[in-house]
Amino acid sequence: MRCARRSWRRTDNIYALSERRPFCTMEIDYILLRGKDIAIMTVRTRLRWMAAATAAFLLWGAGASADASRFQMSYLYTGKTSDYVRFVDRTDGALQVVSPSYFDLNADGSLQVTGKIDRAFVDDMHERGLKVVPFLSNHWDRQVGLAALAGRDALVAQLVQAIESYGLDGVNVDIENVTETSRDDYTDLVKKLREALPAGKEVSVAVSANPQGWTKGWHGSYDYAALARTSDYLMIMAYDETSIGDTTPGPVASLAFVEQSIRYALKAAPADRLVLGLPFYGRFWKTDGTINGDGIANGDVDRLVARYGGSTSYDAASESAVSTFTIRDGDPLPVVGYKTLTPGTYVIWHEDERSMKKKLELIDRYGLKGAGSWSLGQEQPGLWDFMTLWVNGATFEDAEAHWARNAIASVAARGWMNGTAPNRFAPELALTRAQAAAILARALAPGGTSAAGSGAAAFADVPATHWAYREIAAAKQAGIVDGVGADTFAPDAAVTREQMAAMLARALHVTASPAAVNAFADVRRDGWAYPYVLALAEQGALQGYEPGLFRPAYPILRSQMAALMDRLAPLVDKRA
Repeated sequence: MRCARRSWRRTDNIYALSERRPFCTMEIDYILLRGKDIAIMTVRTRLRWMAAATAAFLLWGAGASADASRFQMSYLYTGKTSDYVRFVDRTDGALQVVSPSYFDLNADGSLQVTGKIDRAFVDDMHERGLKVVPFLSNHWDRQVGLAALAGRDALVAQLVQAIESYGLDGVNVDIENVTETSRDDYTDLVKKLREALPAGKEVSVAVSANPQGWTKGWHGSYDYAALARTSDYLMIMAYDETSIGDTTPGPVASLAFVEQSIRYALKAAPADRLVLGLPFYGRFWKTDGTINGDGIANGDVDRLVARYGGSTSYDAASESAVSTFTIRDGDPLPVVGYKTLTPGTYVIWHEDERSMKKKLELIDRYGLKGAGSWSLGQEQPGLWDFMTLWVNGATFEDAEAHWARNAIASVAARGWMNGTAPNRFAPELALTRAQAAAILARALAPGGTSAAGSGAAAFADVPATHWAYREIAAAKQAGIVDGVGADTFAPDAAVTREQMAAMLARALHVTASPAAVNAFADVRRDGWAYPYVLALAEQGALQGYEPGLFRPAYPILRSQMAALMDRLAPLVDKRA
């Protein structure tokens, strides 16, 4: 892991929920969205919130994809292939690139393919839509790094052959601790790699964070401008502000340190060639001075604090978390980084959700390409709940642990659904007619939302100042929705499952085949929505509320609409 490496230097699954909830009673007014189907009625219905196990019957699951709107990569260093797969699975589809420890260097600077390389893992990642781009490392050994740069022509040939032989997607160059005297040689190595590898293969470079603009030492070995011109991106290692050997505890990556490093990089390289590296580890000190800045996985911190009755606070000045705990005589002794901790008091500087979000905000503020991390598997529990949303362009705090978060992230990234307030998605609110019209207009009539003219909607209850005026007008012009009367739209009325099925089937021109079988006892052949429910069910877009039942009159929630639209995205794309 990076902290270990650096220990020698300074540097319609509709209604699915993740837990059982009590029955609740909800009174709603609902109105069919096409003129001939108008029916206004009040229904009193009991909504049974089902556990995730039951929800498997409901709608095919939706996951975030490797085509997410923000780029994200992560290094793989500790563990074996089975661990790597588990680590990747935990990301919930938020990664585009994984960078495993497959390429080391021999003492003479030649390539050493590590024993960790695994073609089956590479193929598995490709099936998931991820690129596998191993990192090339000298592990802070200056002499090995210098030898590699001196023999760069041979090294390039060896790397090209290995990348081709193992079906890899490029190389991330991570040679550290050479100096400014090797600056041009370093750039030339990257340039020759770019020239030797096909255009579709990645060539990226891990560069030191340089908040002060140092030009000597290992910071001086990176010509940001030249490296950015000849590589796909620079991965800024914005961590180890405080490192192994520092006697005064401090942050691994304070916000000021990170932001200053970004500003330095932007002086030389375009924002879309810069990836911000985030630490998935912290550093800890023993107050008696016997341990100074050893590395610890962020995911281990809460466990230690809880086990020994410690505490965690937040340092606002650095935007970092700080934890302390005391091991007393007679307590069981934990092992951290292969080191058994002895009785005493420990201080840990690390990342938590708040500090990570602050760093992600910098990526957005400066328009960077995306995020990187060292190293996958060390992160704190729950990190991917919000990282999956972030990578898709969504920052909804109330969706971070929600069963539909991947679908919410996906439709938000497509621009089909927005939040109800800053950082709020309101996944458990019933979808209104105005929201439904807006979603369908954005997805199915994207040009119409800007072309819809004044008064096009012609609904007295949808004035030009209404937030969804243009979307409702566009949806009406496209024949997707209609009013509930000659001049009434009822924008705040709720939408039911059968109504949404009808709208989507009509808009997407989906019909059931003669062989389609109705699996729902509560969807009658003589019911007005029968053909629409049957059509979408045959497409695999929705199944039932529970085995054998569809619950057509139940309201559709915003989270459920997100899941449905995410599942129908391929059909929407074809229509476009």
